[in-house]
Amino acid sequence: MIPLCVPEIRGNEWKYIKDCLDTNWVSSAGKYVDMFEERFKEYMGVEKAVVTMNGTSAIYLALKVCGIGPGDEVIVPSMTFIASVNPIIYTGAEPVFVDVCRDTFVMDVTRIEELITEKTKAILPVHVYGHPVDMEPLMELADKYGLFVVEDATEALGSEYRTRDGKWHKVGTMGDIGCFSFNGNKLITTGAGGMLVTDNKNFGQKAKFLSTQAKIVGDNKSFIHPEIGYNYRMPNLLAAMGVAQLEKIEEYLDIKRRNAEYYNSLLIKIEGITLPAEKEYAKNSYWLYSVVIEDEYDIDRDELIGILEKKGVETRPFFQAIHKMEPYLDYKSGDMGITEELSIRGINLPSSVSLRRDDIDRIAGILDSKH
Repeated sequence: MIPLCVPEIRGNEWKYIKDCLDTNWVSSAGKYVDMFEERFKEYMGVEKAVVTMNGTSAIYLALKVCGIGPGDEVIVPSMTFIASVNPIIYTGAEPVFVDVCRDTFVMDVTRIEELITEKTKAILPVHVYGHPVDMEPLMELADKYGLFVVEDATEALGSEYRTRDGKWHKVGTMGDIGCFSFNGNKLITTGAGGMLVTDNKNFGQKAKFLSTQAKIVGDNKSFIHPEIGYNYRMPNLLAAMGVAQLEKIEEYLDIKRRNAEYYNSLLIKIEGITLPAEKEYAKNSYWLYSVVIEDEYDIDRDELIGILEKKGVETRPFFQAIHKMEPYLDYKSGDMGITEELSIRGINLPSSVSLRRDDIDRIAGILDSKH
């Protein structure tokens, strides 16, 4: 079986985790928690990084520190993992769904303004599958209407966006807050875990405070909690793994991009398969290598998934449209035609860092023969 996307563990993971075990620092305190935050902050080039237990909690904290709550609306794409949308509900706010672009699969920025109302408080762009949202016009729109921007960059660590002045920015650093996941299938992993990044020191301090039970240590070492907090702390054990993984991030990114280029060179010859885009303003990390099965292809997407599975190749369809799921049927949305089309045509192909060229040859051969 060629798996869809599995972790790559080839660095100092064993060494750093053993250090935690040898020194008994296995819980939510320890040097690797601070080290992971500090090194991630440096990698991203931001003022503050806060570790969390997962990407979902990072998004929820981001919305909370922006003051999102009941009566507010947050504009978000419908073609994303459910964890991008559920935290909006957790805060008491409501999602407003916007369509995506046919070529990049991410939020269509040109469709946002028509959805803005007096209740709109934030925009939540998702850099789905690794391609950046067109952030510069989005930020201009946010500035025009005084909206917060919380970037869900959980699938796009290492992706970059070029502004009109020619400067490159890592995704997650252009909005008010950026959020990341270190789930087992991400570019780097801690097994479970997430990170929140921001250049707003007040937001960063507030997020750290809330993530650690809103705890203040009194003069007599007693714990004081002036407001409701959350237990979103990352254990030292997981942070140790994160430090080791982060040491390999540039190597892993290079492999992902080279594999995508090789996929492109083979699949471009097959009629009816639309390859993933990389806009002139973007560096795509290709978290997953994602293609669209068009009418010109002799079989549909789901039939292809079945063939690949029988041949020992694990795939995954694109995310299904959230606005059509039971919990979200009554929430507002614009015209969602592209989202609904991609949800039945899109397929993610194996994308592990450990993927070999002969694996890609095998996958491309099946796609070409269709049997």
